[in-house]
Amino acid sequence: MRLGMVGLGRMGANMARRLIRGGHEVVVTDLSADAVKGMMSEGATGSASLDDFVSKLGSPRIAWLMVPAGGPTESTAQAIADRFRPRDILIDGGNSYFKDDIRRSKMLAEKGIHYVDVGTSGGVWGLERGYCMMIGGPKEVVQKLDPIFKTLAPGRGDIPRTPGREKLPGTAEEGYIYCGPSGAGHFVKMVHNGIEYGIMQAYAEGFDIFRNASKPDLPKNEQYEFDLADIAEVWRRGSVVSSWLLDLTAIALAENPTLSEYSGFVQDSGEGRWTIEAAIAEAVPVDVLSAALFVRFRSRLEHTFAEKMLSAMRQKFGGHVEPIAGKKTA
Repeated sequence: MRLGMVGLGRMGANMARRLIRGGHEVVVTDLSADAVKGMMSEGATGSASLDDFVSKLGSPRIAWLMVPAGGPTESTAQAIADRFRPRDILIDGGNSYFKDDIRRSKMLAEKGIHYVDVGTSGGVWGLERGYCMMIGGPKEVVQKLDPIFKTLAPGRGDIPRTPGREKLPGTAEEGYIYCGPSGAGHFVKMVHNGIEYGIMQAYAEGFDIFRNASKPDLPKNEQYEFDLADIAEVWRRGSVVSSWLLDLTAIALAENPTLSEYSGFVQDSGEGRWTIEAAIAEAVPVDVLSAALFVRFRSRLEHTFAEKMLSAMRQKFGGHVEPIAGKKTA
């Protein structure tokens, strides 16, 4: 198929490469002219402007957005929609809020333009591993785009087949699924990322326990010097807690067991917050997911006023004197 890729960042460029390797014709555009030139050297068709980009697409025109969620996606989607004709297709493969998809799809439908939302997971490894995709939008339009999704997806690979799966239809085993109408794809990806926060936090806390098992204030016979890299590695092999996130943890610990090059500042990209909002709307308790999100907030703070209030109250009612950071109490 012939399609356009808007945004040549870490994921957009690799997705374009995978599509080109799969035999698709890819037109590219980006704010960086150097990024466009680089992709042209790898077989993509470059464009000098958004008008030039749109003019080089096929019929119907297909444009895949891989730009930051929020304002950049909104403005870019609008700019492309102004240049599209009825039956053209706009795909948002970023991390947009599902309610924005619903609104945007209605706006584009008034112009006869089809809108498809694709929650995409795979990160910088997707070029070789493929991308897991969760897709929302008009089903008949999504079906027309199947060759694109099939190329980007990992395929079955060497993952053992789930018992009983052979009786079920669909493309889930290939690494992509149709989730439902507009917004459904990004809704599933939203919850996916919320769960990701929780899994990451569980690993982080567990390894922090290992790291502190040698503290001198513990009983001598309960002090242990653990090799964190070895623990991560052995858990990769046969353990019930093995996962790709653990694989990546093992890589990081093998490179530097103290993780000294990391600051501990942990950003959140929005999906974790939206997952909690959806849980509140549905009255679903999400103790782990909400706690994992709040830990990320805490990672970006020095001691808060609230924590100082806690120290003050403990001192006033019980005479408890908290240690100052970096100092030990007598």
